[in-house]
Amino acid sequence: MSEDVWSPPAPNDPELVIPAELDPAAGAAPGSVTLIVPTFNEAGNVPELLRRLGEALPAHLPCEVLFVDDSTDDTPAVIEKAAANCPFPVAVLHRADAEGGLGGAVVEGVQRAATDWIVVMDADLQHPPHLVPELVGEGIRTGADLVVASRYISGGSRAGLAGGYRIAVSRGATWLAKGLFPRALRGISDPMSGFFAMRRSVVTADALRPLGYKILLELAVRCRPAEVAEVPFVFQDRYSGESKSTAREGLRFLAHLAALRSAHPLARMAGFGLIGLSGFVPNLAALWLLMGAGMHYLPAEIVANQAGVLWNFVLIEVLLFRDRRRHRHWADRIGRFALLANADLVLRIPLIAVFVAQFGMAVLPATALALVTTFVLRFAATEALVYLPRKPRTAGRHTRS
Repeated sequence: MSEDVWSPPAPNDPELVIPAELDPAAGAAPGSVTLIVPTFNEAGNVPELLRRLGEALPAHLPCEVLFVDDSTDDTPAVIEKAAANCPFPVAVLHRADAEGGLGGAVVEGVQRAATDWIVVMDADLQHPPHLVPELVGEGIRTGADLVVASRYISGGSRAGLAGGYRIAVSRGATWLAKGLFPRALRGISDPMSGFFAMRRSVVTADALRPLGYKILLELAVRCRPAEVAEVPFVFQDRYSGESKSTAREGLRFLAHLAALRSAHPLARMAGFGLIGLSGFVPNLAALWLLMGAGMHYLPAEIVANQAGVLWNFVLIEVLLFRDRRRHRHWADRIGRFALLANADLVLRIPLIAVFVAQFGMAVLPATALALVTTFVLRFAATEALVYLPRKPRTAGRHTRS
């Protein structure tokens, strides 16, 4: 990862200098703003964006622009050239590893910001630059911690969303997010907006675990700003290039929702239970096939269990504990998970035998009942032994005095 910073040339000095405004040690001027612009191959948009920002930002607003760039084209060089004519400091942080996608880029920008306010916007000019001072001004006027540019309040419009499909997807994602997080998103009509201003003091960057491009949702749910305001905006047509929205990003959005919703322990337990219920399907299907092939039900239980184990592991990894996977290697995680799931058979097989022999139950219902009986134990063991971070080793040794 490398960082370069540009500012307008100093008088009588052909060299470009590092501005004090971008130095965290210099402190934040009252009302100062860091404008974070995540970019991925946006060379065709950068010069026009900076030109419009130059026209829109008032001279009295202490503002700096930070591009967090994941591009594979010449976008960083274009930023360097365009920055020479800007009346405000411009910096670019080029990431060799685009971890977390657009959301991860914004988090890295937040970590480097040392101003009172942070404004996040796209580089493609679908977010009108002239609204930047209005967002900050609304926050200062109302005392809000978060000010969202919304397409869904009076005066706003989603005109730049091309086609009925994208409009339907956007509205569906909005309804789903607000349905899952009614309290955290109260007062936010457009949680899918990528254009907003937030007080730096309320952002806990270390708590953020973004996945994909819906960073406002991440900030609102994890940071819980006390006061929220909105400003209407008209979503514009893209100035240059092609949209980065894909079906893959849609899947990442759904995974992000699941990760946010499962952050609370009770929610994780409920999610674990739902995933376990879905595991009945491959487990019981494999059991039916094995018994149909003539295998006795007890060894068939052991073999069929592996289908449910693999199914559950994949869903838990993707939907429930995505942000805890870094603590252990994937082979270590699947080994521990499989060991716990199969150790569960030590309790489950005798229960199934009792249900079948003593209570006359059929094998399939007995299996389902035994799985439910051992649910809480399996959840606690999985969270503690597979996904909790390992305790750091104590450095050094005790010495005698």
